[in-house]
Amino acid sequence: MDTMSSYQLDVGLGERSYPIFIEDGILERIGADLAKRDIASRYVVISDDYVAKLYGPTLMATLEQAGIDALLLTFPRGEASKNLQVFAELSSKLAQMGIDRKSGLIAFGGGVTGDLTGFLAASYMRGIPFVQIPTTLLSQVDSSVGGKTGVDIPEGKNLVGAFYQPKVVYIDTAVLTTLPVEEFLGGIAEVIKYGVIRDFEFYCYLERNLDAILALNPQVIQEMVHTCCRIKAEVVAEDEREADVRRILNFGHTIGHAVEAASDFSIIHGHAVAIGMVAALRLAVSSGLCKRKEAGRVATLIHSFGLPTEIPEEMDRNRIKSYIKTDKKSIGGSVFYVLPTTIGDVVITNEITDEQVDKILKK
Repeated sequence: MDTMSSYQLDVGLGERSYPIFIEDGILERIGADLAKRDIASRYVVISDDYVAKLYGPTLMATLEQAGIDALLLTFPRGEASKNLQVFAELSSKLAQMGIDRKSGLIAFGGGVTGDLTGFLAASYMRGIPFVQIPTTLLSQVDSSVGGKTGVDIPEGKNLVGAFYQPKVVYIDTAVLTTLPVEEFLGGIAEVIKYGVIRDFEFYCYLERNLDAILALNPQVIQEMVHTCCRIKAEVVAEDEREADVRRILNFGHTIGHAVEAASDFSIIHGHAVAIGMVAALRLAVSSGLCKRKEAGRVATLIHSFGLPTEIPEEMDRNRIKSYIKTDKKSIGGSVFYVLPTTIGDVVITNEITDEQVDKILKK
């Protein structure tokens, strides 16, 4: 497939390794490549109603032209659909369609679609293969790679799920041109995260290319997505099930997830992560782990991209704290935070006191 891909990466997980293809315009050629892969005898494309309307005809046409037997199954757009009820409804529909163990699923959409479809693939018939075609920046650089799947329950985000790897990931950066600005910027929060946790040079690249990124320069966007996927693939290969180093990917997510949940998901994931990263930077400074100037530099970049940096004043702080306590990254009642020591390096600590968090959360 080298002729069709601008970038190709491999997530190295032994027998469960899989390729990631990144190209502007790859969507129209996915069928030809997928037909060569012995993944499934037939597929169900799972997508939210918005993406299905926008890009469904293109994907279904390329699959049909390649002789692939595929059906399209949709659900209502948004985080509110990432729950056990929708999961059960989709499971029933797969059974009614006669989907068996030789069938496969295609997750076609953003992070909600990928998480939901991946968990469905991991659970249906005790596991059938699936393919990721992420259509948002956030899902392209983060959630489509690494095998985290799951749904939300009232007590918190992603508390029910499984580690389950896709067979292949196809990333078409051209679809980002139709992404709402708010969602594109939400993805940028995750992009900045990679520079802070692992790659100072990449962080500097983001600073230098801020205007080109906001202008959706194709070459810059592809390079940016490729670098994020490379970092994510390296971290996942080191620690697939988040026992150790993979936890650095949660920078900004402990408080971010709590803010997102406490807003009843009116604040989208990427914006909540941006708020969470700034909160984590302040915790790092108050703990003496990071210099104020370094933290300020990152907060400035987040703000420069037009992302939020403060928790809304009207938000219930006690509710945020309750969600922090039930965060899935907590172990034995201890809440772990990923805090920068400098741009490009972080530590994982459970030594943050409630008093420190209270100061960060104050209105």
